[in-house]
Amino acid sequence: MNELAEDTLPDAFQALFADAPSSVGFSKLRKRLLRQVRQAIADFDMLKDQKRWLVALSGGKDSYGLLAVLLELKWRGLLPVDILACNLDQGQPNFPKHVLPDYLTKLGVPHRIEYRDTYSIVTEKLAPGSTYCALCSRLRRGNLYRIAREEGCDALVLGHHREDILETFFMNLFHGGKLATMPAKLLNDEGDLMVLRPLAYAAEDDLARFAEAMRFPIIPCDLCGSQDGLERNTMKEMLSDMEARMPGRKDVMLRALSSVNPSHLLDPSLFDFSALTAAKR
Repeated sequence: MNELAEDTLPDAFQALFADAPSSVGFSKLRKRLLRQVRQAIADFDMLKDQKRWLVALSGGKDSYGLLAVLLELKWRGLLPVDILACNLDQGQPNFPKHVLPDYLTKLGVPHRIEYRDTYSIVTEKLAPGSTYCALCSRLRRGNLYRIAREEGCDALVLGHHREDILETFFMNLFHGGKLATMPAKLLNDEGDLMVLRPLAYAAEDDLARFAEAMRFPIIPCDLCGSQDGLERNTMKEMLSDMEARMPGRKDVMLRALSSVNPSHLLDPSLFDFSALTAAKR
């Protein structure tokens, strides 16, 4: 249940950044993340018809970073929505149940902790050695949609970043035979909730440095995060190698995803090639 009132958020922001580094490097990093999130919110009109957000908090660096940036934007008067943090305890072995509720309560962040043993469902339905990610993600998303509805939220807000979007694009390209990725803004299948990704422009390395500097109590994933040989890991390694060989390529690829020219692709459902006619001489 929602344990704290929304009017505690200004105090939560102050508590969150009370011991933050005062270095120039950290200040630049923090401002860059704020700028990128504000840009994503503006580019994809994420605030349209929005009053209350359910922010999914896994205990990983990305979701902690997302929550911190949103709290700062709200403190600065730049995010006119109510925020409810939510962790879905999926019954994973060795999951430290106390970490997130203790952390959020200490800061004064309104939150809901929900227990659903999806871990047993995933491990029972899939054969040993199978990749858990797809089924685990579907079960988690379904529960988060339900919680968002119960809490009167207009959107589910997720911590996917630049690398997640690029990795998904190449997984779809190489294995799905389609040009698609995680959109920064998506209407769910039922049509009643938005799914938002304000970190769409943020680099994973920046989020990792931010999490380390802020000393977030990171909780490792003992389910999908414990598996070797995942296709996403292969994409991550490929992109890292590409970035090392040609610095800046990740940003270029991300820009390419927002600069699509249908007439220069091969999909007749996006461009009417049959309507092309040459002028008669």
